[in-house]
Amino acid sequence: MDLSDRPMRLEVAELLKRIAHGDDSALAVLFAQYGARVYSLILYVVHDEALAQEATQDTFIKVWNNPQAWDASKGQFHSWLLTLARYTAIDLLRREVRANGRDIALFEELQADRDESAAAVEADELRALLNDLPAEQRDVIRLAYFRGLKHSELAARLNLPLGTVKTRLRLGLHKLRAMLSDKS
Repeated sequence: MDLSDRPMRLEVAELLKRIAHGDDSALAVLFAQYGARVYSLILYVVHDEALAQEATQDTFIKVWNNPQAWDASKGQFHSWLLTLARYTAIDLLRREVRANGRDIALFEELQADRDESAAAVEADELRALLNDLPAEQRDVIRLAYFRGLKHSELAARLNLPLGTVKTRLRLGLHKLRAMLSDKS
């Protein structure tokens, strides 16, 4: 552990201890420190301000309900919190997708591999990795995962056969996973 991380870890650990004892002012401090980053990441995932606000609130409610979930020996607090935020946003997005009757197979494929290296990637790193993909794969992934388009909608919008759309998605996801593995 880097010595510069130590005061922050101790402070976060103390805040979480206070939260465990019902101190809502400790949660307010945690929100003041991390709320903007959490909201920014969630907004990048859901592309909707109201959903981003809801998922941000849900993330901090999860911290309130289970403050002992973070294990300092397994990583930095902000990585854990952003991972929690990302999965909270994806869960909320899945509920929205189901409510709108869309196919969620793409979301399930993206989430199949929930290893720690993928979970710790922040929004700017993911954006950079996406930019390293070939344009045809990057565009299909962005439209599918960040705009929520179904396979058939992608095919129509891009004027491509459905099989080509699925192939580009699969290849792009495999390349992203490989790049994530290389970074860890």
